[in-house]
Amino acid sequence: MATQEMTASRSRKSRSSQPTSMPPKNGSAGASPMKMAKALGWFSIGLGVTEIVAPGLLSKMIGTRRRSGTMRLMGLREVAAGIGILSSQRPGPWLWARVGGDFVDLAALASAEPRAKGRLSTAIGAVAGVTVLDAMCAQRFASASSTVHFTASTIINRSPDECYRYWRDITKLPTFIEHLKSVRMTGENRSHWVTQSPVGQDLEWDAEITEDTPGKQISWRSLEGSQFPNWGRVRFEEATGGRGTLVRLLMNYDAAAHPAAPFWIALLGADPGMRVRRDLLRFKQLMETGEIATTEGQPAGRRSSMNWLDRAVKI
Repeated sequence: MATQEMTASRSRKSRSSQPTSMPPKNGSAGASPMKMAKALGWFSIGLGVTEIVAPGLLSKMIGTRRRSGTMRLMGLREVAAGIGILSSQRPGPWLWARVGGDFVDLAALASAEPRAKGRLSTAIGAVAGVTVLDAMCAQRFASASSTVHFTASTIINRSPDECYRYWRDITKLPTFIEHLKSVRMTGENRSHWVTQSPVGQDLEWDAEITEDTPGKQISWRSLEGSQFPNWGRVRFEEATGGRGTLVRLLMNYDAAAHPAAPFWIALLGADPGMRVRRDLLRFKQLMETGEIATTEGQPAGRRSSMNWLDRAVKI
């Protein structure tokens, strides 16, 4: 098995874009988006720990039937989002992940069996208020730096031509790209993409191949007006020492070109860069072994191929 190297990075849209670590100060009381984000991060951790440690007490306080398992999973999601916000210099995606989680919480509260209607209504109002605050803070970071870039690379024990040919048949991309449901050709270099978010709603867009160098590189971009503005490229280079092919993947997501884009990026994962790396790892496994390794259904393995962070994000 060839050794692999994975890297991930994020960069700003242009030199004129302000760093998200030092966004412009605006809003009430002169509070900067970063300070607000940190406060939301600590709030998220505090709420998450409470949901994990005392789910029954919290259920009683908000006036719902006790559902400890569900409450603890929500707590894991809150803690993961809080840690992500506090540890990141660009907390925008993590804030949008909180917004997505807030909507899930609102839906859960609205459908919950009430024990005390007054307290439940108060809880719904409180979550709605936090949702607005999360969205306002996330939007400030989106306006400061709208484009997020992710890169990943790995060495695959196959020739550049083999790797290129598989990737070039873009209808096969759903075999290794997580959440991607289908890709169908609509023209010579144009295609229609459908992906599914963790909450089950489909996101669709049209794209075109902008550069196609056989055995070396494929570049693409979404068409104007797409719900999910994105563009990227994949390069296939001969690895040193005859070790196969060095595959380099670059992907870009524009979080400002469409109002729903930041929300969808968050739903694809609190750390989309991690998704990119995992997709490339699945491509490596598929090319080298003909299948993607999983522990699904194995008694000795985990019950799911998702780790605890994936579960927390997808709640």
